[in-house]
Amino acid sequence: MSPTVSVLLPIPVERPYTYRWEAEGEPVPGQIVQVPLGNRQVAGCIWAHAPDDVAPDKLKPVRRVFDCPPLTESLQSFIGWVARYTLSPPGMVLRMVLRAPGAYEPLPPHEALRSTGLEPERMTAARSRVLSLARDGGAWTKSGLAHAAGVSLGVITGLAEQGSLETVMIPAGPVVPLPDPEYGRPALSEEQRSVAGDLSGQAEKGEFVVSLVDGVTGSGKTEIYFEAIAAAVEAGRQVLILLPEIALTSTFLDRFEARFGARPGEWHSDISPKKREQLWRQVATGEIRVVAGARSALFLPFADLGLIIVDEEHDPAYKQEDRVFYHARDMAIVRGQLSKAPVILASATPSIESRVNADRGRYHYYRLESRYGDAVLPDIHRIDMKKYTPPRGKFISPVLHKAIGGALEAGQQSLLFLNRRGYAPLTLCRVCGHRFQCPNCSSWLVEHRFRRQLQCHHCGHAEPVPEACPECGTLDHLVACGPGVERIAEEVYGAFPEARTLVLSSDLGGGVKWLRLELDAIAKGECDIVIGTQLVAKGHHFPLMSVVGVIDADLGLANGDPRAAERTFQLLSQVTGRAGRSGGASAGYLQTYQPEHPVIAAIAAGDREAFYEREIAARQATGLPPFGRLAAVIVSAANRAEAESHARAMRKAVPVTCGVSVLGPAEAPLAILRERHRFRLLVHAETPAQLHHWFRDWLNRCPIARGSLKVQVDIDPMSFV
Repeated sequence: MSPTVSVLLPIPVERPYTYRWEAEGEPVPGQIVQVPLGNRQVAGCIWAHAPDDVAPDKLKPVRRVFDCPPLTESLQSFIGWVARYTLSPPGMVLRMVLRAPGAYEPLPPHEALRSTGLEPERMTAARSRVLSLARDGGAWTKSGLAHAAGVSLGVITGLAEQGSLETVMIPAGPVVPLPDPEYGRPALSEEQRSVAGDLSGQAEKGEFVVSLVDGVTGSGKTEIYFEAIAAAVEAGRQVLILLPEIALTSTFLDRFEARFGARPGEWHSDISPKKREQLWRQVATGEIRVVAGARSALFLPFADLGLIIVDEEHDPAYKQEDRVFYHARDMAIVRGQLSKAPVILASATPSIESRVNADRGRYHYYRLESRYGDAVLPDIHRIDMKKYTPPRGKFISPVLHKAIGGALEAGQQSLLFLNRRGYAPLTLCRVCGHRFQCPNCSSWLVEHRFRRQLQCHHCGHAEPVPEACPECGTLDHLVACGPGVERIAEEVYGAFPEARTLVLSSDLGGGVKWLRLELDAIAKGECDIVIGTQLVAKGHHFPLMSVVGVIDADLGLANGDPRAAERTFQLLSQVTGRAGRSGGASAGYLQTYQPEHPVIAAIAAGDREAFYEREIAARQATGLPPFGRLAAVIVSAANRAEAESHARAMRKAVPVTCGVSVLGPAEAPLAILRERHRFRLLVHAETPAQLHHWFRDWLNRCPIARGSLKVQVDIDPMSFV
């Protein structure tokens, strides 16, 4: 009788399905197989779970066993852990692992050429160079041989036609070369060498430990953890480097190549499907030693993961809020523990959670107080907008205007930061007061004057800017309210017409390649004034940047998000840190109507410890994370009454437990999103241990969501809209 096996499938199910095993050999947990599911054939993973007690002849068989290394035991444990923690079906977590279906079989061999020993009828200098290279007995790709010999492809083709070269098949090579740990060792300062030595020692030992590297902008955090990467590679293990933004990868890849002589494997949404499959496969076989990527790289099937680095660990981009809600920083620590690999968190403005863990001794804590070399931190100035008011219809104060002019005269660059895309966040009619709102969401349409469009930044709805008000029909009375980066650019063009001005925003088109070219242009000094959103706030090295102006330093402080102060402090610290990274005097200017606000005052005084002490004390007093736990539940439906009714039914099913409280339901701040009405409940638990057990009990008591209803659970929410 054929045995049965449990197969976890990448679908929203809570447990594996049972199939009949007819393949050769014994089934191995972690093997990737193909099985029937309805009228489809899907890839799944053999799971260490007791199969259902069903006669094998009543079961469908496993159709195919892929020639692929099985998922490691640590990765299987990680999938289960993430599913339990996020209250998600394990199949949906597995789906994030099985992201490259073309990689389950070995990559096809490539055609190559090698010497036959035969001389061509006519020997030329070009042919002689080719044959001298080919006679070493190795096989060459056609383009590789032509490049190495400095000849055209036609020369190679002619030698093959005359029998001097023959075609052979060779296995697919690695997507990226192996990094060389000795290739470009930098000269580190004494402070950097001390920290790098400790981190390298952790990588050599291969034991789980979490280290927080907290260094001011420009202190050389990247160079320090590069030494830990070198130690892990020398020990024969693999390395994962998480980056919050694709925009950061270009500069990072260049720095990595300068240090190791080769680029790491890249994993993010902008790589081609073929490259994705090659990388996935070679990570699983261990051929690729270092991967740098976005948060989804955390679910790659590493053969022997020996080090995880989370750069800019505070960045909210590490939080995924789709299907499986998880925070990549926190899950990276779990994966490091299960893989027995050290984890390095790096940031100039650590999250409150990481800082508290470091203060409590849970993390090794390394503080870098000074910038590398001769660079010094910029002088920060508060501009009280009540005293230094811009001209009517303008947004740049006279103080900042003068600083920009001084930088231009000195041949230096200026950066104007406003975390608001488009031209204006609201457009209204001056006659009847009509406001342009998204038809699918409860949000205003943002004017994008460069494209002549009104756009919703939540669902993507766009419509042309009309000439007349659609409500009253009045012509030429539509007015833009408030500034976006495009409006600041318009003001700069008028004030400094001779300056080379560049606007950086994620919605200006061109994609990642365009963005990388623009960032390179800034670094080379090919523009004078940069106007940008948070894309320019972190991770970039602009040698000529001497003035940074924050147009609206108060933006983000006045909302109900419990992390508003922390995020504002981090963002403003990061963006002002773009100035003065290569030495020389530099300055940051914060335009604010609240110059005495604790966040603004702490940044201006350079007293980060005052901010952390105040914020940590406030969190502890209110029981907010990391001193308590939060979880959010969003109930959405096609109509408001249905969503509200189900949310209230869930509220009635709440189990009464000491130490756990529930707020709501209340209409979400973004009440309508993509034509779905949303209600929100917020759960607060005094201790982490209480939350998950209580939550499962509650969900089991709740009515089942049917029809258009959808219930989303977000453990440790970062967004409160």
